[in-house]
Amino acid sequence: MNPSLTLTLTLVVALLAHVALKFWLNARQVRHVARHRDAVPPAYTDTMTLADHQKAADYTLAKARLSQIDIALDAAVLLGWTLLGGLDALNQVLLDWMGPGMAQQIALVLGFTLVGGLIGLPLSLMQTFGVEQRFGFNKITAALWLGDMVKGLALGLVLGLPLLWVVLWLMQAGGPWWWLWAWGVLVGWQLFLMAIAPNVIMPLFNKFTPLEDESLKARVKGLMQRAGFTAKGFFVMDGSRRSAHSNAFFTGFGASKRVVFFDTLLKQLSPAEMEAVLAHELGHFKHKHIVKMMVTSFAMTLAGLALLGWLAQEVWFYTGLGVMPNLSGSNDALALVLFMLVTPVFTLFFAPVSSWRSRQQEFEADAYAVSQTPGKYLSSALLKLYQDNASTLTPDPWYVKFYYSHPPASERLLRMRTA
Repeated sequence: MNPSLTLTLTLVVALLAHVALKFWLNARQVRHVARHRDAVPPAYTDTMTLADHQKAADYTLAKARLSQIDIALDAAVLLGWTLLGGLDALNQVLLDWMGPGMAQQIALVLGFTLVGGLIGLPLSLMQTFGVEQRFGFNKITAALWLGDMVKGLALGLVLGLPLLWVVLWLMQAGGPWWWLWAWGVLVGWQLFLMAIAPNVIMPLFNKFTPLEDESLKARVKGLMQRAGFTAKGFFVMDGSRRSAHSNAFFTGFGASKRVVFFDTLLKQLSPAEMEAVLAHELGHFKHKHIVKMMVTSFAMTLAGLALLGWLAQEVWFYTGLGVMPNLSGSNDALALVLFMLVTPVFTLFFAPVSSWRSRQQEFEADAYAVSQTPGKYLSSALLKLYQDNASTLTPDPWYVKFYYSHPPASERLLRMRTA
């Protein structure tokens, strides 16, 4: 069979399977959560009210309904860009206007990104000012949302354009092994962004103030000393400006690590519970989860670039996806965009593996936290966080396998009780 036709058929079959699987998982989640909406699970009848349980169910169902639209829209957009000729048309318009060359290739990627962002904008607004607003989680104003968007676009251009230029230049001038050099650049770039994020990027969007609660600070310092960790400082982030959801996390490398608490978290948890949550985060560092995740990500990036390095040389890769390659110029930007478009169609089928590994790491971090602080405090903290964030206690098991990076509350609490 013609390789071009084979690729077309492969994409169609894979996309149908991709969409069918997502709809099936979504439908299972909706049925399972709705079926258990009217009764709090027996293990939580003493710690969660029926009203809170039903709010979590309704919030989950509202997000699932929006997800159904998102699934259909993503599939339509993919077909529109590829087999229906959208990317080919955009490429031809830019070629006629600018002629072949690096500027045209960068314009193609930017145009693709801009159109995709505009298509997804209504759903993003519905999620923030619809679902999140209805359930009391959205705190962001229209002005702040617009300001974030402008900052994000500016930051993307400042940080992304040089990287895009380097990658496209390497694709053109780097020879058969361009993908290896590009991988080295991407790894260095990601490490650079991680290094500057705490002091340069994150303060553009949020305000970070030193932790003033001396008793909590003493607890945190004592925990970190017992665990053999150091931090440059303890900070509170004004997450409540945008959302009622809460979190705690580390940023930075080595001794320059910062401990950051959402201000919403400080209001929800007691000092002992905060210490337990921080111990969980320390567990990720103790087990080197961050390093393992980075190594896995870098390895997957290398494999993806090697595959792109081969596909970019094949005419059928373009024609099979509805694009006529340039005859008088480079096709590097076309190859890059096409690869970004079709890869998610196939990676969904491997999602259970990465999700399972992530959940196992959460269990390991929980176990470490229980070894450093009384388990009752981590249990009560997790239950409060699940309750305050309206996380359902009754998700569908298959939905969990594909999408949950954290174990459901019932599994985490049972594991801690058993331990």
